[in-house]
Amino acid sequence: QVHLVESGGGLVQAGGSLRLSCAASGRTFSSYTMGWFRQAPGNEREFVAAITWSGYNTYYADSVKGRFTISRDNAKNTVYLQMNSLKPEDTAVYYCAADSFASSNVALDREYEYWGQGSQVTVSS
Repeated sequence: QVHLVESGGGLVQAGGSLRLSCAASGRTFSSYTMGWFRQAPGNEREFVAAITWSGYNTYYADSVKGRFTISRDNAKNTVYLQMNSLKPEDTAVYYCAADSFASSNVALDREYEYWGQGSQVTVSS
């Protein structure tokens, strides 16, 4: 069992930056693929970014590529999402998720067994 807790959300002006953190419990965190997803009101949950267990491979949605960076610190059982050049359309609840099977389909939310409670990110224009 893995318990995930996000932090770092908030209100920021367009063009600003935020860093989300996701702290995980469980000794096997370092073997999991970790992902970030987001859901805006009235929209379906969408993939944002993912990182493999080693941190060597990262994946991004086209909408955030070049602006967001996912990273992880396995010694701290934490995954991060650095968000720069934020836009109003980035406003959403952001969720981190863990995939213990290291699926190749990192953008599919059904591949992730464990989810955090979400962190609100609001970008004002």
